Amino acid sequence: QVELMESGGGSVQAGGSLKLSCTWTGNIKHLPVWGWFRQSPGKEREGVVSIVPGIGSTYLSDSLKGRFTNSRDAAKKTFYLQMDSLEPDDSGMYYCAASVNPRPGPKALAPLEYTYWGQGTQVTVSL
Repeated sequence: QVELMESGGGSVQAGGSLKLSCTWTGNIKHLPVWGWFRQSPGKEREGVVSIVPGIGSTYLSDSLKGRFTNSRDAAKKTFYLQMDSLEPDDSGMYYCAASVNPRPGPKALAPLEYTYWGQGTQVTVSL
């Protein structure tokens, strides 16, 4: 049984930074693809970044390039999402997820491709 748990959310002012963590338990050998997603009230869940650690592949949403970066610490069983220069539009619930299906390009950020989800961590950015 794979379980994911996000942490690190909070409230920051515009221009600030947050680093989110996603810690997993269980056997993830069958899950080559990991992703971060976010969702604001009234909006659809949006893909932030998709990672395939086994081949060192990362697909980041174009709108977030230069501000968001991801990393992983396998020894700590944790993925990270570093978010800099935060804007109010970045507010929302952030989720990490895992998938068995690698997909190329923008399809890598499709929520329906992901099977395992964490409970989310809230990010609030104020002016």
